[in-house]
Amino acid sequence: MTGTMTSPTTSTPRASVREVGLRDGLQSIARTLPTPIKLQWLRAAHAAGLREVEVGSFVPPRLLPQLADTAELVREALALPGLTVSVLVPNLKGAERAIESGAHAMLLPLSASHAHSLANLRKAPDDVVREIGEIRRLRDASSSASGSRCLLEVGMSTAFGCTIQGGVEPEEVLRLLRAVLEAGAERVGLADTVGYADPRQVRELFERAFEVAGEFGEGRLACGHFHDTRGLGLANVFAAWEAGVRRFDACTGGIGGCPHAPGASGNVATEDVAYLLASMGVDTGLDFDALMALRTSVAGWLEGEPLHGHIWRAGLPKTMRTAPAREAA
Repeated sequence: MTGTMTSPTTSTPRASVREVGLRDGLQSIARTLPTPIKLQWLRAAHAAGLREVEVGSFVPPRLLPQLADTAELVREALALPGLTVSVLVPNLKGAERAIESGAHAMLLPLSASHAHSLANLRKAPDDVVREIGEIRRLRDASSSASGSRCLLEVGMSTAFGCTIQGGVEPEEVLRLLRAVLEAGAERVGLADTVGYADPRQVRELFERAFEVAGEFGEGRLACGHFHDTRGLGLANVFAAWEAGVRRFDACTGGIGGCPHAPGASGNVATEDVAYLLASMGVDTGLDFDALMALRTSVAGWLEGEPLHGHIWRAGLPKTMRTAPAREAA
């Protein structure tokens, strides 16, 4: 069975998937994948219909040598038509490099958990909010000088719980959401970094978060990021969809994770999220066969590393409707 996993019409609901394997996935693996292999991954993801890819992170190479070639990946990714190129940045210095690289978007991590923030960034959440304000001012000044604009997105990690702190109060998540939007963030996503969330929690928190974000304009609450640590990843994607989320992070083969959640499996698998959405008649523009071919390649490149996910074992059911694969735009 070939082709994209929907039959789009003018009334077909739509969602987008951002592939985060080249950053979130590879940073959790000790080996360093050669740059030419990463470029094969990037091009195969684009050929499969993915139109947003997080290609790396501007962190010091001594901390994450796996991502030391991020600038080169950004340069190559910018040549792929229709692709939105995003990078993670941990601080002001990283933001400077992201802006210089020409990336379309930079993702700044903010932990809703105070304990996780100190462990991960060595800063309290409110200190990170102040730095986000500085980054927005830097970005605006750079945009005025160059005429280009790197969108500023905040990924709020541990929004549903924390392995260090335990519970994270929804009121604290909403307070920080308002704070980062006031500081100048243009998009915010909520992340279940350690796989603590359940579908009811996801639906209720996103519904409340949409109310807060709506005060700042349309499209400000823009992403759901889920891990499949306890087998609820796809259920949480569905709950977020029901709450109004239309953009999701995912990783080929379900790799990735969090250093503060040892033994946990990684992100929801790109191919599983694509199947879930397609099974509900949601158009993602993704080609299942191409996604599965990419997963096979990733398994070879990362031989010996555990991959996760479900749909790769059985393939699409015969009842799944598909449309002819479109050419990569």
